[in-house]
Amino acid sequence: MPSTPLTTNGSFTYAQWEEKTIGPGPDDRLPRLAHATVTNGFSGGIEADSTLCEYSIVYTGEGESGPVGTFTGLELLSGSVDGREGTFVVEERGHFEGTTVHCEFEVVAGSATGRLTGLGGSGSFTAERGMRAIPYTFAYTLD
Repeated sequence: MPSTPLTTNGSFTYAQWEEKTIGPGPDDRLPRLAHATVTNGFSGGIEADSTLCEYSIVYTGEGESGPVGTFTGLELLSGSVDGREGTFVVEERGHFEGTTVHCEFEVVAGSATGRLTGLGGSGSFTAERGMRAIPYTFAYTLD
């Protein structure tokens, strides 16, 4: 029987962001594909000193306050969730427009190890350019 869903929250910070253009559109403008390798640090309900995240990004336009586009990614987190240690992977999907990024993430089924084996759940965050710590929420179950 699945456990009762729990909700936790906290924040994360970008420790490193390396992005490279993969290919421009047919006229060397848009759409443009990019790849980013990112390292994050999580605190709060999720504790993970240094995650590894790989994003595929498509830039589709330029708004009044900056670029417009979408992204997908996978992030490997090794640490703990509400004190239970282990490792797990989340799949991330989001979009950005100007100075705002919206992202939803979900635990990849079967990816959790250690005391997190059986972890399932999803979460989200919204980030504004210049934020040092980005708040997240995460609703999860442990079988």
